[in-house]
Amino acid sequence: MLSSVLNSKRAVQVNIQIMRVFTKIRELMIKHQDLQKKINYLEQKYDKQIIAIFEVLKQLSEKTEKEHKFKQPIGFMKD
Repeated sequence: MLSSVLNSKRAVQVNIQIMRVFTKIRELMIKHQDLQKKINYLEQKYDKQIIAIFEVLKQLSEKTEKEHKFKQPIGFMKD
């Protein structure tokens, strides 16, 4: 979005490249509709399981963050 607002040569080049990438993605999705259907099917089928995995990972990361909070901080302490 920023590249479309700025007027520098670099910003214009970046904006053009972004548009080319999105155009290429759209072309690939049109060419490979069977792949798109499979991806949509897999998303629907495994979405709940993937969400559950992320929830477990989130819980594990919260536990490790709590454990690290009790450790002595690194660095110099000012009295």
